[in-house]
Amino acid sequence: MTTPAGQARSDAPLAAPILQRASLWMARLWADDASERDRAACAAWRAEHPDHERAWQCLQGIDGKLGSVPGELARQVLTRPQEPASPRRRTLMRMLGFGVVAAGAMRLASETPLWQQTLADASTGRGEVREMQLADGTRVVLGPETALDLRFGADERRLLLLRGEIMVTTGHERGSAYRPFRVAVAQGCVEALGTRFSVRAGDDEARVAVHEGMVQVSPDRCEGDPVLLGAGQGMRFTARTTGPVLPVAATDDAWTRGILLAENMSLQVLLAELGRYRQGLLRCDPAIAGLHVSGVFSLRDTDRALANLAAAMPIEVIYRTPYWVTVRAR
Repeated sequence: MTTPAGQARSDAPLAAPILQRASLWMARLWADDASERDRAACAAWRAEHPDHERAWQCLQGIDGKLGSVPGELARQVLTRPQEPASPRRRTLMRMLGFGVVAAGAMRLASETPLWQQTLADASTGRGEVREMQLADGTRVVLGPETALDLRFGADERRLLLLRGEIMVTTGHERGSAYRPFRVAVAQGCVEALGTRFSVRAGDDEARVAVHEGMVQVSPDRCEGDPVLLGAGQGMRFTARTTGPVLPVAATDDAWTRGILLAENMSLQVLLAELGRYRQGLLRCDPAIAGLHVSGVFSLRDTDRALANLAAAMPIEVIYRTPYWVTVRAR
């Protein structure tokens, strides 16, 4: 589903600097010496981008839930800025200002991996793969360090992929009205058209691969038409651009079976993938990062995978501890 130009998606994660700026503006306007110039500057900032206004409204909602200040007293303070500032009023204003900044900080923390994992409807830790079945029969496999929220309503079925990677096999609707099935990431939306597909969320771009059926990819701020991908096709995309449509190997879903299939893969990339499936730090010496590897490796026993690598290549695996491993030239 495309989003009209200039309209922000209500489910897209807000950038941390925007939330911080909104918190500071709110605290500033609650200060005793806030001026009309401050209010005009804040209004201009809110109008600069839809995400600015969305962050402001978000903190307004949090403000409404602050329980540390009596509601009637807060209302009186905020609706009578023309009155002289009494010591009681100054104290309350500081409480309100600090409360909103703290609320903003809590929202900022919710964007971090640990909070996303803690607060998400479904999540996995490092090295963990989990399969779940949704109420409509859809099967979802969560890769390591994945956080996912579920938004099933009367009009659509939506997954919010906050971080990580998922493999989705969509179920069939049982109700009389069909609800579209969509996966939302920070960069845009992927709509399933009866299919099996994977989505991987990154900081700057997302990646989608289709194994059965079709999907429609709609970046948030791209002026072009949505892109249709069929079985065996994949693509990377950002909020503003779509990359070229590339072939997807049938074995690209092997991770859901605990297997990594490498075909002429650089050692650095292979070790980065293995590192997602084990605890601790797995380092690659830059001197051997460009070596290329082909083979089948276990994601459920990454120590065995590393041993197989060392047996087949001129490298050695150094274990300082089970959680601090370096791969270097032999």
